[in-house]
This record gives sequence, structure tokens and C-alpha cells, in this order.
Amino acid sequence: MSPQPQTAVGAPLSRVDGRLKVTGRAAYTADHDVRGAVHAVVVDSTIALGRITAVDTRAALAQPGVLGVISHLNAPGLEYRDNPGAAMDPPVGERLHVFQDDRVRFFGQPVAVVVARTLEAAQHGADQVRVSYRAEKPSTDLTAPGLPVNAPLPPQNYERGDPEEALASADVRLEPAYRLGRIHHNAMEPHATIARWDGDKLTVWDKTQWVQGAQGELAAVFGIPPESVRVISPFVGGAFGNAARVWPHSAIAALAARETGRPVKLVLTREQLYYGVGYRPAYEYTLRLGSDRSGRLTAMVHGIRAETSAYEQFLESTVTAGRMLYATPHVRQAYRTVPLDVNTPTYMRGPGYATAAFAIESALDELAHELGIDPIELRLRNEPEEDPSNGLPFSTRRLRECLRVGADRFRWDRRDPAPRSTRDGDWLIGTGVAVGCYDTLRLGAQARVRLDADGTALVESASSDMGPGTYTSMTQLAADALGLHMRKVTFRLGDSLMPPSPPHAGSLTMASVGSAVQDGCDKLRRQAIGLAVEDEGSPLYGADADDVVVLGGRLRVRGNPARTETYGRLLARNHRDHLETLGSFTPPSGPARSSLHAFGATFAEVAVDVRLGLVRVRRMLGVYDAGRIISPKLAESQALGAMVGGIGQALLEHTVTDHRDGRIVNADLAGYLVPVNADVPDLRAVYLDNGEDLDAAPIGVKGLGEVVAVGVAPAIANAVFHATGRRVRELPITVEALL
Repeated sequence: MSPQPQTAVGAPLSRVDGRLKVTGRAAYTADHDVRGAVHAVVVDSTIALGRITAVDTRAALAQPGVLGVISHLNAPGLEYRDNPGAAMDPPVGERLHVFQDDRVRFFGQPVAVVVARTLEAAQHGADQVRVSYRAEKPSTDLTAPGLPVNAPLPPQNYERGDPEEALASADVRLEPAYRLGRIHHNAMEPHATIARWDGDKLTVWDKTQWVQGAQGELAAVFGIPPESVRVISPFVGGAFGNAARVWPHSAIAALAARETGRPVKLVLTREQLYYGVGYRPAYEYTLRLGSDRSGRLTAMVHGIRAETSAYEQFLESTVTAGRMLYATPHVRQAYRTVPLDVNTPTYMRGPGYATAAFAIESALDELAHELGIDPIELRLRNEPEEDPSNGLPFSTRRLRECLRVGADRFRWDRRDPAPRSTRDGDWLIGTGVAVGCYDTLRLGAQARVRLDADGTALVESASSDMGPGTYTSMTQLAADALGLHMRKVTFRLGDSLMPPSPPHAGSLTMASVGSAVQDGCDKLRRQAIGLAVEDEGSPLYGADADDVVVLGGRLRVRGNPARTETYGRLLARNHRDHLETLGSFTPPSGPARSSLHAFGATFAEVAVDVRLGLVRVRRMLGVYDAGRIISPKLAESQALGAMVGGIGQALLEHTVTDHRDGRIVNADLAGYLVPVNADVPDLRAVYLDNGEDLDAAPIGVKGLGEVVAVGVAPAIANAVFHATGRRVRELPITVEALL
């Protein structure tokens, strides 16, 4: 079959849903106007550990408009059947069973819900609920001495070679210890759920990155078949990972709707987002590192401690980078979670990898300084030829090129390597570099493709778009595969009635759903071509199907422009009102043939006020090996957004807990600092050309939403050291650490 012309893929096109968003016509979860909906407001616990001794609802129920109050005292029993498919990698342990007992496990835990005709009545009613407790002393501080740790699961331990012997004989040894504070996602759209029952059928409008995961979880909670639950989520106003699983408020909304017999809308407040959904956990990360005098690594021993909740053990991919990022012959890792009286953490952009990169890349910078070797050169000397953790060849690993291209564009050659050597008035100037990687994930997906007789196409898959541009990139793929103009193609997502899709997380959407879209559109185009070459009334009759391409909605024989006709005429003549196919993608089974990762190098320049210790990022550059780029404009947007998030992680963001009672003291956007426009003056991204990786996916992509976030924070931290000569091993880097 002749290859299709590519006019949409690779073009810097604007978002197809952009006008809807900037004009306010994109309907996010709380925007849906469900007829007859009433409002629910959650009452949160004011202790972190203990038991509820009383719930006084009399004042709340006396308020005009209040329809009811539900707590563990009157809530019906819920099934909570096991549903391991409700999260990509579900936490281990007991889920939070809302309103099923009197136990309080963390500050802010839902202990009741008030349902009322108006939001104001529900809010006032919630203020009137009086809950009494028997409080116990909580444990909420990861740094407290003597804390127990959870028993390790198999992926948490790793060893190759003899790290202790290698460290003992190393020419150079470093033993740095790093800390990373807890940080929250703080997407613009708050989490929200609208639930409606029609008999034993449940329809839910939910902020989620996985409608079918939410469908399965709610079915398990209420003991009904998954096909009795429909989840709708056409637009997601940012999530960064914390909408990839179902949180208690979704079940509470559905429970309240069932108990009141009315549709119920529940929207979490900004403060409740700090307790009601997950966060990137705090970490303590120690490294023991050895090398020879030339800078070649001989050993790394990683000691990793992370917070998790006492009722679930959350794990993420914190260990992978330490096993394969550098050619280190002797490696040991111990990754332990510490159960605390807090709500369960969850994935946040670059999960695990971004955390590990701060420790590893900061340590590499320390080693470069110790040895007097340029930080880029040190990394190049430790580049592996194959994946050190499994001996497999990399499908692609162009990290050397990322470093060299970045060094050239960033003008790294102008850098004076001595710390505290460059000034601009009262500002100390420093530059830093760090590398990152992220594994290429793929899961099975399907997409339905329909071509109508008017020459328009509809493509559907139960995927999501939390901001990276799924609507646009899938439309680009479909337009080229079908030979249609972009305006003739509509892509729909976010409904559990659509063909199945994996979670919109882990950078797997394009490789998985995109491959299914490509497959479905290729099938439909071939179906139309087959119809044409067998149709005696078609100008293409008798042509070799392999010589037919489609462009602008016209089928044509390559090299013979006179033999052409439109989809519309072909279907009309054959009395068809449409053609339809189902595309699918299934990852290869059996042993892996190659190691699949995306890679990147981040460069940062900072200025530090010599008297005040203020840090300002002056410019950043990211260079990435991320496979084929479907949409350059969206890809650049992803990288710039990740840099902004990395600036927050490095310099601003830190969730502060009062360990006396477990309360978060900065649970709002006044006290929890995030970057603003003034913090991000000059950010640039480069994606290496000719990066198609067919081992990763049939369409050659790797996924890029996660890798662009890995390495940003350590690049900034390394630049701060170069500017000041002071090594800060704790994030965020505060003024106090530099004075």
C-alpha cells in the first residue's frame, strides 16, 4: 500500500479545542447542567488519628434547603469489592471505605456529607455539623526518628555486582543525602463529580484521567456490573496524575445521589484538594557513590525512604533510573515506604523518575566538581552501550546528542567552571545541567472510525485530555491516515461507552490510543480503496490498490491525476451512508527485544541575589530524544509546562504540615507557592529530528509528557551551586538555605 501523504502530522497546528476553551464553551465536570441536580458538601475530620464518638446533625438538618446528612451512623453498607483495574498500579493495602466505620486515618478525611438544594445551603449545613472525636497522637513526619517501615515488595530491592567491595576500592567516594518535600498538583480545575441514578444504572460526570477505570471502581464500590455505570469526562482542566484513580468524593457523590433519589453535584474546595486527593510524596534519598579518578562510576548504593498512608502502600518508579541511567557495574537499591497518618500519595508528573533524578543528577554534579571534570563530559564518560539493568539494547538512546546539541545552543563553552565566578551587579550567575529518562509505556487500546457520505469522519476512543492535546494530536493522525483535511475530522473521547482506552497517564496515550487510531483509519482507508477499485463505475476501477492514495478527501492513483474521485461520490454510488471500522493496538507479548525509554537533557541559568539569597531562573533549555513528534506545537507546550513545574519543585513548592495534628497549614494558593509568569522569562525546547522509534510503537512515538519533567529540578539546583558555591540538598531551595 502506498504511504499516505503527511500534511497534518508534524505540522505546528493549534489546538482543535482551543476556541472552546478560551471562550468558556468547554464543559468541565462542574459545568455540566444535569436536570434536578442538588449539591453536596463534604465535612472533613479535624484530627489525623482516632475515632468519631458523636455526629450531631440536628442544626444542619434544621437549615432551610438541607435534604440530608450522611455519615457512618446512617450510611448503607457498600461492597468495596476488589477492583485491581481501577488504577494503573493500585496501591497495596486497604482502600479508604467512606462512611463505613468510626475510624479517622488522616486530617481532612471525609466524615460526613451534607446534601441541599443549593450550594450555599449545603455549605452552611456542613458548617453546622458537629463531630466529636477521641483523638490519638498522629505520626505525620517522615523525618521523625524510629519510624517503622513497610515490608519491601520485590521491585523495591535490587543488587548487581559487589557494591561494598567496589566502594571500598573506589578512588573517590561521596555520600550525599537528599530530601524532597511533599508537593501537590494544584491543577486549575478542582476535582468534582456529578452522579445520577436511573434505577440501578449510574451515570457519573467526573474529573478523571481514565473513564473506564472510574467505571470499574464505582461498580465495585456499589456491587453492580461495570456496564451499569457510565462515566463521562470530555474535558479535564489539568491533573498531572492525581485524577488517574478514583478518590473518596466520587463514591460519596454517587452514594448521596442514591440515598436522596436526586442527581448530586460535589465539588471539592481548593483546601480539600490537599486532603481529598493525592500528592507527590516526601522523600529521603541517600547515595553512596564511587568512581575512579577519570570519573567513571564504579558503584552506587541508593537508600530511599518515602511517605505513604498507613492504610495503603503507594509505590512509584523511583528505582528504575538508578539501574540504567549510567554504566555503573555495582549497584544496590533499597526503597522503603514509611506508613504515616496521612492520605495516600499518588502519581505526579514524571513520577518516581523526577525524584530519583534530583538525587542522582545532583550527586553527579558533586562528583564532577570533586574531580574537576566538566559536568557534561562526566555524563558522556558514563554513557552505557546497552541497558545495564537487563543487557538489552536501547531502542534509541540519543542522550549524547541531547547533551551536545544543548551545550551548543546554551553556549555552555562560555561557562567559567569555578563556582561563584560570574556576577551581574548584586546577582551571582550560575549554570547547571541534568539529564533524565522515562520508560515508554504501552497498553492495549481501541478506536472506532466512521466515515460518512458527506466526506467527514468521526473517531472515538474512551481516552482523556488533561491538557497535552489529545483531541488535536489524534485528529492529526486520523486526518493524514484518511486523507482528509483536519476540519473534516472530529475526535471524541471521555465516555466509558466508547471503545476501551488505557489511563491517560505515564506518557502512554499517544503510543497506545494513537496506534489504535492509526490502525482504524488505515483499515477504513483500505476498505474505501478496495470498494473503489472493484466498482466498475469508479474512475479507479481495476487500479492496483497499492497505487491508490487519498488526499483532501479524494482517492487518486499515484502518477495518474485523472483517475480520482471523492469519498462522497464513492459511497453514494454504492448506496452507503457510511463506512466504519474498529482500530486496535496490542503491545507485543513475550520477552522484550529492547529497552524502551525517552531521554532528555535540561540546561538552566540562575541568578542568586548575593545579599538576599533570592533565586531567579534566567533561562532554560531542554533537548529531548522522544521519538516521532506528531504535533510540534503541542510538544513544545508540554516541555515548557514541565519546566515551569520543575521551577516550582526546585524553588517554591512545599506542602507544610503541622505535625501536632496533621493539618496542612498552607492548603491554598496564597500559602502554597507556584511559579507565575515573572518566574519563567526564557524557556526553550528542542526535539531531536528523525527520532521515529518503531520498537516503541507502530507510529514511532515514545511519549513525552513525563520525560520533559525529569531533570528540571536538579539542573536548577546544580546551577544554584555553580552560582553560589553552596550545595543545597533539600527541595525546595529556600532563601534560608542560601544565607
